[in-house]
Amino acid sequence: MLIDTLCRNARRRATASARGFTMIEVLIVVAIIAILAAVAMPSYSAYLQRAKVPAGLDALQSYFTRMEQRFQDTGSYKKTTAGVDACAIDPPNSVTNYTVTCELVGTGYKATATGSGAIYGYQYTIDATGTRKTAAHPKGAPTANCWSIKGGSCDA
Repeated sequence: MLIDTLCRNARRRATASARGFTMIEVLIVVAIIAILAAVAMPSYSAYLQRAKVPAGLDALQSYFTRMEQRFQDTGSYKKTTAGVDACAIDPPNSVTNYTVTCELVGTGYKATATGSGAIYGYQYTIDATGTRKTAAHPKGAPTANCWSIKGGSCDA
């Protein structure tokens, strides 16, 4: 009987201490989660921002193709309306987070996609020769002609 009583008391103590977590244990877990979140959030935010870049690049490449088709058909990149020369095809105006513009340069043109809203500070261009350039980037634009950059240089 004595052994049964001792065993029962030992089981009660074991189950009583195993019911929950101490405040220190909870605080340590919260601190670890906070540290992980502080490290992960900037990376995730940058990832979301980079995911919005291709819309502008696609719009510029599509515009370049349309302008080249126009040039093949008419031999010119420009149209004249009321004595004012302009790009033959109006740039797309419904590109998410971008404003696309076109300007005549000599006998060619230069189309520019300028970021707005979530991607303010990004600017990409393409010209009549197909030269792609990152004109502005929050981390600095590369000196070489390219759209895709990694760090401060072109990503091959």
